[in-house]
Amino acid sequence: MVDILHRVGVVSPSVDDVYAALTSVDTLAGWWASDTRGDADTGGVIQFRFTAGGFDMKVIDLQPGKRVLWEVVDGPEEWIGTEVVWDLKREDGYTIILFKHQGWKEPGEFMHHCSTKWAIYLMSLKQLVETGAGAPDPHDVQISNWH
Repeated sequence: MVDILHRVGVVSPSVDDVYAALTSVDTLAGWWASDTRGDADTGGVIQFRFTAGGFDMKVIDLQPGKRVLWEVVDGPEEWIGTEVVWDLKREDGYTIILFKHQGWKEPGEFMHHCSTKWAIYLMSLKQLVETGAGAPDPHDVQISNWH
């Protein structure tokens, strides 16, 4: 198994600002997919719809100010059964996001694409928290015909 890993620092008064952006359908729509719906509570399923397709994430664990964990329950075959983990901590005036999309079976070309797109969306999340406006799909940076 292989993982996608990223670390991003967000200028925010509190880790709670970033946690809130990861745990509400409205704020998720503000930085990841404009077409987001569902239940963001533990045990709920959030549906993210993009120009190129979509994903359904089951909310497995919510630890306020510390961790968000989703399991991919629908979407591209390579994603089903993988987990998306957001670990949060404070460091020198930043909220640090330690992001992991874990459990990929192999590092194929689609994983390379997804790693770049996760980086783009993490920057959108940073933008949303710091400025109030992110760049969710379909307003994100396009990198290929996979979007």
